Amino acid sequence: MATATLTATKWGIDPTHTEVQFKVKHLVISTVTGFFKKFSGNVESTSDDFDGAKTTFSLDVNSIDTNQADRDGHLKSADFFAADQYPTLDFAGALKKVSGSTYKLEGNLTIRGTSKAVAFDAEFGGIMVDPWGNTKAGFEINGKINRKDYGLNWSAVTEAGGLVVSDDVKIHINVELAKG
Repeated sequence: MATATLTATKWGIDPTHTEVQFKVKHLVISTVTGFFKKFSGNVESTSDDFDGAKTTFSLDVNSIDTNQADRDGHLKSADFFAADQYPTLDFAGALKKVSGSTYKLEGNLTIRGTSKAVAFDAEFGGIMVDPWGNTKAGFEINGKINRKDYGLNWSAVTEAGGLVVSDDVKIHINVELAKG
């Protein structure tokens, strides 16, 4: 009896239609939003619904942009990401279908050489062929990490005793994948 082999379809991140955003509380009263402008990644799936799809992505730390150059420089320094020594943030894991268009993106996130298991919520937007005949798929991914779990320990306390930067970092990714 012959055994069927499933061929994985490869999908790459379309950087012109993808954004990687993070949000962190400043002084516990407002939120600072930042982006990573350079990234790469791919998804390998044996089904059109992406259940069990292997997923990898890498963010270029030097592409961080919070719309404030001095803050960006501080984030790239040894106080936070140590971009000279650790130029990328990396993820490897899999998408797991929960129900309908709801998924979990589970795997290991590596920041500053420290890997931790994470699970993010993901919503599958579907598959569509664009006007040029390219097959695209979309996901919206949301989650939260504690920056101190990855050695991003810099902290300062205000005169009133409040933290300058919260430990929790919210992550929001809109990703468009291109088939092939």
